[in-house]
Amino acid sequence: MGKIIRFLPLIVFIALGVVLYRGLFLNPQALPSALVGKPVPAFTLAQLKDPSTTLTAESLDSGIKLLNVWATWCPSCRHEHPDLLELAKNNRFTIYGINYKDDRELALKWLRDLGDPYRFSIFDEQGKLGLDLGVYAAPETFVVDHHNIIRKRFAGPIVGQVWEKEFEPLIKQIEQERARGE
Repeated sequence: MGKIIRFLPLIVFIALGVVLYRGLFLNPQALPSALVGKPVPAFTLAQLKDPSTTLTAESLDSGIKLLNVWATWCPSCRHEHPDLLELAKNNRFTIYGINYKDDRELALKWLRDLGDPYRFSIFDEQGKLGLDLGVYAAPETFVVDHHNIIRKRFAGPIVGQVWEKEFEPLIKQIEQERARGE
């Protein structure tokens, strides 16, 4: 018994090392979401550009949508912004912004200066919608299908090969499902 106790710290150290080593190979952007497969949560929030306009989940169109969580305090959001502007040129899906825990005037200046890839941005000043979506931080992007069902959650900027690897196959799959009437 005494020999086992002497080796206990070594056994704990090795077990901890195995767990940490395994963590090196996990994808930090593949965060699980309890909302995948469920409808977009109900919300009632103002539009960023027009505070008198109230938006709800029904304000989103019936096609494929990307809900992009962004903020002016987020350096990664600035990094992905040019890619979002490029993606917004297509007609296969619509990009909506969720301006998360931000200052309205700074967000409006951001869109004026950098361009606006969003059909509209939801102003989530208190982060309530972000909380309901399980947002950890900005940027995060949700793929929502034509039935308003969340199909994917992605944490991190959509830049470079991320679109082709993480989003394009799912968008094609949803388009095929929609064409089959599913």
